[in-house]
Amino acid sequence: MADRATGKYIGSAFIILNREMRERLWNRVQQHAGTAPKGMKRPATQWAKPGLIGRVKHLRGEPKLRDASVQDFREE
Repeated sequence: MADRATGKYIGSAFIILNREMRERLWNRVQQHAGTAPKGMKRPATQWAKPGLIGRVKHLRGEPKLRDASVQDFREE
């Protein structure tokens, strides 16, 4: 996940979606594969280009995502 305003990486989130939405998300990620943000070394991660907006539930008041889960997503 990245901050919408700055594009800076802020953390990852668990994907908690129903089957239909999870498949829709995976298809979008595969079609719009991107490169990792500068300095990120997570070889098992599939990065996507900007343009997908996620609704994420997380702990309040943290500078990075913590205990986050994707609740929904949409195309920008």
